[in-house]
Amino acid sequence: MRILHISTRLILGGSQENTVLSCEGQTRLGHDVHLAFGPIFGPEGSLFERANSFRFTDRRGEQGIGMHEVRSLVREINPIKDFRCYFALRSLIRDLKPDIVHTHSSKAGVLGRAAAWTEAARMKKSGHRLGVVHTIHGPPFHKFLGKRTNAIYIASEKFAARRCHRIVSVANAMTEQFLAEKIGTPDQYSTVYSGMEVERYLDASDASGKPFTPDGVRESLGLSAMDFVIGTVARLAELKGHDDLLDALGTDLKANPNWKLLWVGDGWWRDRLLSRVAEMGLADRVVTTGLVPSERVPEMMRAMDVLVHPSYREGLPRTVPQALLCGVPVIAYDVDGTKEICLDGQTGYLLQPRDLDGLRKAVKRMYDAPDDRTRMANTGRELCTVRFSAETMVAELEKVYAQSLAMA
Repeated sequence: MRILHISTRLILGGSQENTVLSCEGQTRLGHDVHLAFGPIFGPEGSLFERANSFRFTDRRGEQGIGMHEVRSLVREINPIKDFRCYFALRSLIRDLKPDIVHTHSSKAGVLGRAAAWTEAARMKKSGHRLGVVHTIHGPPFHKFLGKRTNAIYIASEKFAARRCHRIVSVANAMTEQFLAEKIGTPDQYSTVYSGMEVERYLDASDASGKPFTPDGVRESLGLSAMDFVIGTVARLAELKGHDDLLDALGTDLKANPNWKLLWVGDGWWRDRLLSRVAEMGLADRVVTTGLVPSERVPEMMRAMDVLVHPSYREGLPRTVPQALLCGVPVIAYDVDGTKEICLDGQTGYLLQPRDLDGLRKAVKRMYDAPDDRTRMANTGRELCTVRFSAETMVAELEKVYAQSLAMA
């Protein structure tokens, strides 16, 4: 089967990692896999090299992922480029003649489905069936946008839902939110949890394969074995909640010299956030790593005592199951699919967004109860090991593809 994935940008992010892992897993199954994407830029990092260098040898010889950059595929609304992108994607689909077009993210999802649906109708006349599938990694509409912007996004998603056979949600919450806005029909949706390389997080070794020593990573970051490390793994960007951590924990960080924030990641808000840290007199309490290669993220997580994910907007936050797989309990805001991983009192503490007092109390409870931290982490690891494996995701997508082809 020939499969074409379409994603807006191959930056270092959860939905992009999901897409690349899908491509790799499907190539291993013997499919001819292609990936179309827009220009990559920004401080978040890129997954291009990983996808472009992937190789797998089977009876067909050495296989890789066909890479196709679509210059007009941009994140921002741009009528001229969007018009060009639609026809560029139609041309690519016509040339590749895929059996499945699988779109990801909002912009690629709308334009990709529109292009694929048009080409599917044309191909059907010649006897070629084309299944069109879309994955919701996170809703483009949310309460932090204006009514007019949300209305445009909802209308676009309704338009696109009529131009695909199946819609995959990375969490049940996504299906609920989309159906609440009357996007698509209930029988279109399937939940396929976002897969990841669980072995990398379960295996207590570093990126080079040597036995992992949390104290060694802490030492390299200027942290000690006695520090209580409150970590985040997220872009330093709007709605990720770094300001909430400072607001909730600023006083405690000053009062407890061994309390440290470890921010793993980079982004457009880095300078603003670090300026605020300095103004609060917390420069010696906040450690930033900048952009970290994905293979080193497990090391960073194991150097934490607790992972806090106070994000205001998520699809399914991959850092939450990743931390649990590493044996680290979590504190997170109850948004989108987070509650399907962070089970309050079982794998961590689940809070309402902007509950700063609750956030402070949850961190304090984690600090005071190391046995509870261990119990929560063990429960979470057991939950996540199978549910979030890349192999499980790829196997479930095979079923979705079969359903879409039956409908084509």
